[in-house]
Amino acid sequence: MSPARIGLVFPGQGTQREGMGEPWRDTPSWALVEEISEHSGTDVEELLLRTGGEQLRRTDLAQIAVYAVAMMAHAEAGRAGLLTDAVACAGHSLGEYAALTAAGILDLADGTALVAARGRAMREAAAAQEGTMGVLVRAGLEEAEEVAAKAAAEGHAVWVANVNGPGQIVLSGTPAGIDHAAEHAPEGAKLIRLSVGGAFHSPLMAPAAERLAEALRTTTFSPGRLPVVANVDGEPHTGEADWPEMAVRQLVTPVQWERGVHTLTGRLGCERLLELGPGRTLAGLVKRIVPDIDVASFDRPDALG
Repeated sequence: MSPARIGLVFPGQGTQREGMGEPWRDTPSWALVEEISEHSGTDVEELLLRTGGEQLRRTDLAQIAVYAVAMMAHAEAGRAGLLTDAVACAGHSLGEYAALTAAGILDLADGTALVAARGRAMREAAAAQEGTMGVLVRAGLEEAEEVAAKAAAEGHAVWVANVNGPGQIVLSGTPAGIDHAAEHAPEGAKLIRLSVGGAFHSPLMAPAAERLAEALRTTTFSPGRLPVVANVDGEPHTGEADWPEMAVRQLVTPVQWERGVHTLTGRLGCERLLELGPGRTLAGLVKRIVPDIDVASFDRPDALG
């Protein structure tokens, strides 16, 4: 019997929590913290061990912290022999940078530098233009698009930001726009506001996209070992694809997570998905999309026994 084909998935911002580095302190992968600190200009040990939850919600800090834990999880999973049968990677929003690093398309130095630049750019864009997000539950994509179109027709800025799975579509926009969307949610649906610092994956992030493009001009992308399923189209791409263009576009267009999971478990033949990084958010989303798939979360060193 041949071994199961594995897809590696990496979580994004919002999975950070206070003290999330503690379980990793005594593992060999903790050495990555010093490297990531050096390449990001941030005290990552302080972030992972002693920074409070409120401060960790700051976009730039949250992103480098989540990336660091994802990289430690990937390193420990490899050390435990869990990655031998990996055939593809994917990451949700920020998690795409961990996926690109795990796939060998970015090295740790460039991956860290991009995450740091992206987090700063997104924070600055959000400070310049107030925005927020909300998840529309028990509604489909067409219904979410109708809600956004209705808001736009009345002068509000609202867009679909994440297609996370059946009955879970995230909207981005101005606070007034998201309020309008909440008031006009389809019958049986509900909009739950998210505690985020901006209208991510929407045109309001255009200034951040411009800043990120500058950082990408000096970044080296290698052919890599594995394909990465991109957020912008849900398609697998090697390191020879135009990742700078896709990275810029990802900031202002929807994350096609549902489509990407179908690509992993369908065309790419992944029989098992392994979530690497803090929390178990992606495992929950995957189960909504493909209920019968085998999915496990490696969010701490002892998670898989």
